[in-house]
Amino acid sequence: MNILMISSTFPYPPTRGGTQVRTFNLLKYLRQRHAITLVTQREADVTEAEITELQNWVNNLVVFNRPPDFGSSGGIVKKIQRFTNFLREGIPPSVLNRYSVEMQEWIDNFVQAGKCDVITCEHSANEIYIKPHFKKQVRTIVNVHSSVYGTCRNQLEIGISENPWRDRINLSLLRRYEQRYCSKFSAIAATTQEDKIQLQEFNPDAEISVIPNGVDLESFPYRIKDPVGHRLVFIGAMDNLANIDAVCFFSNEVLPKVQQRYPDATFDIVGSRPVPEVLALQAKPGITVTGRVPSMVEYLHKATVCVVPMRTGFGIKNKTLEAMAAGVPIVASDRGLEGLAVDGADVPLTALRANHPAEYISAISHLFSNSQLRDELSYNGRQLIENEFTWESAGKRYEQICIDTLELEYRSVEGKNIKNQPA
Repeated sequence: MNILMISSTFPYPPTRGGTQVRTFNLLKYLRQRHAITLVTQREADVTEAEITELQNWVNNLVVFNRPPDFGSSGGIVKKIQRFTNFLREGIPPSVLNRYSVEMQEWIDNFVQAGKCDVITCEHSANEIYIKPHFKKQVRTIVNVHSSVYGTCRNQLEIGISENPWRDRINLSLLRRYEQRYCSKFSAIAATTQEDKIQLQEFNPDAEISVIPNGVDLESFPYRIKDPVGHRLVFIGAMDNLANIDAVCFFSNEVLPKVQQRYPDATFDIVGSRPVPEVLALQAKPGITVTGRVPSMVEYLHKATVCVVPMRTGFGIKNKTLEAMAAGVPIVASDRGLEGLAVDGADVPLTALRANHPAEYISAISHLFSNSQLRDELSYNGRQLIENEFTWESAGKRYEQICIDTLELEYRSVEGKNIKNQPA
């Protein structure tokens, strides 16, 4: 097949963040048997070397400059204008901010010329480039990394919304937006069953498949030994709202009480682009904020326990999968373990679950003091990833969506041809 992949997020290197990881690895799999044209945008920190490297993974790479981001600029007048546009256009400002007219023209011409069999939108933010009539010409797939409506609702429920007044007003608009954009696609890919249920509620007739994230097992090898000690780690892009909330919550409400029991306990916050709020956490005893590092796995292998104290953010968390692949015992919230069977009847214990400070303190203390439990979680975590969460298995499922859609449309056309033949 000739596949056009649209990603306004530049997906290389695949260590930049969760969107990049998923996009690049699915691209990498599809490239084995199909011709890939990737149209994307470069931000200020994307280097020429990275563009050259990405070209090696596709048949055709088309790069546009990202438009200036006016999403948070201006005073009350600008905010009213953005909200008015949302009401009128039905498209969130976060999507419009990345919209490129030049990129749209290129995509329109590419589709009109019949140069692709399938279009995939890598993240729902790219749906804006898909015209409703495309569905009649080519197969269109949206890879929904997480529900925008569900994420906004969850942030309001737990009280971490950056602007609760705005988000309460936007909630019904986001629901309508999600329902509308999903209807443009031949097929939808979600990362978890929870997201599928959410999307199916809005679009009961839609073809929705669950394709979880995976791990590159070569990049995240299983640890050679248990490092013991009392070293905690969190990994993830540190300009992401959900990650910021997670490390601030843990640093302020959990870590001090852990350090009362284990005075030498440390907490490494590992990830690119730490915002000032995260950098300020270094003033607390035992906390290190690394910024971007060459290898996440090096920090994982040094850690006694990986914590994933997410309170918002839908979808399977790459950070959880990567820590399991590396063999690091995990203490995580329900959000951090979304889409994973890690405990309960007939399920090998693979991670310890915690949602409140006292639960985190208890779980971390159990792991610090019990090497056998650490070994059990380490082994079971790696087995779960090898059996169910590799990029190869995710890629096969993604490829099947394209093939199934092609076959369905081929049968439909074939049926019409048969009906139109003279008796």
